[in-house]
Amino acid sequence: MSLPPTVTWQGGAAKGDLVIIDQTRLPRELIELRLNNLDSVIDAIKRLAVRGAPAIGVAGAYGCVIALRSGLGDKGLTRLAEARPTAVNLKWAVDRVRAAAKGDPARALKEAKLIHESDIETCAAIGRHGAKLIKNGSGVLTHCNAGALATAGMGTALAPMFTAHKAGRKFSVFADETRPLAQGARLTSFELAQSGIDVTVITDSMAAVVMREGRVQLAIVGADRIARNGDTANKIGTYGVATLCKAHDIPFYVAAPKSTFDAKLKSGKEIPIEQRDENEIRRPGGVQLVPDKAKVYNPAFDVTPARLIAGFITEDGILQADDLADWLSAPPGRAGV
Repeated sequence: MSLPPTVTWQGGAAKGDLVIIDQTRLPRELIELRLNNLDSVIDAIKRLAVRGAPAIGVAGAYGCVIALRSGLGDKGLTRLAEARPTAVNLKWAVDRVRAAAKGDPARALKEAKLIHESDIETCAAIGRHGAKLIKNGSGVLTHCNAGALATAGMGTALAPMFTAHKAGRKFSVFADETRPLAQGARLTSFELAQSGIDVTVITDSMAAVVMREGRVQLAIVGADRIARNGDTANKIGTYGVATLCKAHDIPFYVAAPKSTFDAKLKSGKEIPIEQRDENEIRRPGGVQLVPDKAKVYNPAFDVTPARLIAGFITEDGILQADDLADWLSAPPGRAGV
């Protein structure tokens, strides 16, 4: 199955559509959604039809065009920015388009396209820098999905894998299934297998075993928001992976663009954590697994402290937590290490 762009815009500002892949339907079927009103855009973001921090940001940027041409103004843009609270790229993109557009849908579309193009270039740069970490014969573990389906480009955490594979390196990937919506099982394995990369799906609870057996030498994950000190929010279960990597002396890296870093937040304690519908766990696929009298706790993300992170793979290079404050205050284009 050849995939169309994860997110794109078709037409002009006045009558064009935001077009996305409905990721809730993969890998069973490939369905594209054409969105032309704000409620449909917000619904697609909330129910994870479009997901992944960079992809949400691009979708949000195009959603601004729809909000403004519909006469919804700042109130509509605010609703859009708040559709998912943890992924900072969404608010970042909406605020950027808001400032550039000054209420004009045509200007909004121009700025949204710039954000889209920049994300494609950023993903490629992350791929180039991160590919240096992947050695022949190594095993790489990843959690959730941070590939092309999570961005407008080739991905964040998966970009180094795609780049290393294209360069001819032979390695294997272990993809956590990722509870409760199985983004790793459904989407990461789909993308990697389609590209000819050796991928094995494991349940989240198997990560420790494959590490102890010596099958994993490197872990790379994406991120939804990173505080100034390097504390990182990513899909629930990431903190556990990082802790296990520390216990097994395996380097754990986070791949993310600068737009995912939130310089306003001193630490991960300030990152808002989205609470998802309990039925994602209680009745997955409509089949009841948890009795009604039992409570369900379903945070969408957890926060990995910077002390567990070996480095941050960015468009400007691989950075350490101590580099972040200066990098975040520097103009675009500063080289990493």
